[in-house]
Amino acid sequence: MSQYEALSLYIDGEFVSGGGRKTQDVINPATLEVLGQLPHASEADLDRALSAAQRAFDSWKHSSPMERSAILRKAAQLSRDRAQEIGLNLTRDQGKPLAEAVGEIISCADHCDWHAEECRRIYGRVIPPRTPNVRQIVVREPIGVCAAFTPWNFPYNQAIRKISAAIGAGCSIILKGPEDSPSAVMAIARIFHDAGLPKGVLNIVWGEPAKVSDYLIRSPIVRKVSFTGSVPVGKQLAALAGAHMKRITMELGGHSPVLIFDDANIEQAAKSLAKFKIRNAGQVCVSPTRFYVQEKAYDQFLDIFVGALKNIQVGDGTAQGTEMGPLAHERRIGSMSAFVEDARQRGATIELGGDPLSQTGYFFPPTVVTNIKDDAKLMTEEPFGPIAPVVKFSNTDEVLARANSLPFGLSSYVFTNSLQTATKVSNALEAGMVNINHFGSALPETPFGGVKDSGIGSEGGTETFDGYLVTKFITHI
Repeated sequence: MSQYEALSLYIDGEFVSGGGRKTQDVINPATLEVLGQLPHASEADLDRALSAAQRAFDSWKHSSPMERSAILRKAAQLSRDRAQEIGLNLTRDQGKPLAEAVGEIISCADHCDWHAEECRRIYGRVIPPRTPNVRQIVVREPIGVCAAFTPWNFPYNQAIRKISAAIGAGCSIILKGPEDSPSAVMAIARIFHDAGLPKGVLNIVWGEPAKVSDYLIRSPIVRKVSFTGSVPVGKQLAALAGAHMKRITMELGGHSPVLIFDDANIEQAAKSLAKFKIRNAGQVCVSPTRFYVQEKAYDQFLDIFVGALKNIQVGDGTAQGTEMGPLAHERRIGSMSAFVEDARQRGATIELGGDPLSQTGYFFPPTVVTNIKDDAKLMTEEPFGPIAPVVKFSNTDEVLARANSLPFGLSSYVFTNSLQTATKVSNALEAGMVNINHFGSALPETPFGGVKDSGIGSEGGTETFDGYLVTKFITHI
């Protein structure tokens, strides 16, 4: 097995480690092996990253879109070339099965390629004047230095989205990746370094999240903040950014409802949802988390759904045949147990799983809960794990009211063979993304973002660059 990724800061085009900096252990969640030591950035390191990013922006903002495009395309190719090595290290520090990890890297190459094309099409416009001797034009310019904060569940995917958008728009960026699963972000730094990105355009730092985010957001150098993570933390960062009038993109948590109607292909829905539910051990912001099944289809759906999850092979993500890996942290085990205990105390039925697995590592089995009330913790808070509550509903208006009752609105799923039902619920669901009879979100060319407490802005589709550009109106005679 190849050596684990060498961990460091990446500032002004240099990989920096040592120097007496505070470090933390990086743990394999499947084996509890210490994989490496991650250095934390000091305030001096953060100041250096800020200065480097500002200096780089002063020239990068004038770079040709063709140059930016060429570097992004090179990064895409290097991602594909190194996918197996990067994926293996991602499995080691994050836990997901190797096939999922490698798939994450390869799919992210598409994000680089898409941004490479779209950054060549950042157009302005001419506004017809009221008098013939006046010229009115609108141009779109890069906003400036960006600060980005990315989570541990999809470390490569979430980082590459922000980096590609910032670089393609002509911005420079300082990114604080996830300290628990840092290898993928380190690999991104090496890829852009090797792709010829000028010094200072991309900087990678690590440290105590609250301190690093506060320091960077308060800096007058930073003009844009992008965050992916929990709703409570997102609200804190948004408030801090707002106090300094900084542009924000917030991709926050959800609690995705699934509406399964009587007329759907129940077998197909149950099997596909079971597979999607255990993706990354349920540690996915768009994971299906509240299963509403119409009464006539309920028994059939539950039987097939539980049967599919019962046969899932849980284990080390590097082991052959593993379909679901461990949870990423020990604290996730406690969180899962708390959801189950609350359900039990409220009289719910545990149809499958429910207790941590008695083996080394942070393993929790696929769990199905029924007979649970809508005010239970599992129905009102995002579980972010392999737990699925399954409940009945009778009619469309009822289930829409229940689905929309929470302050979250990231993703949603609908299974029906009725065009009328599909149209009604897709119009009525309060979510940034509605998937009907399949799982079609998170492509580079499609918008990815939520409404209500689930966020502000989008990190996909033609909206991608909106958060990284400012509009300037120019008029002259």
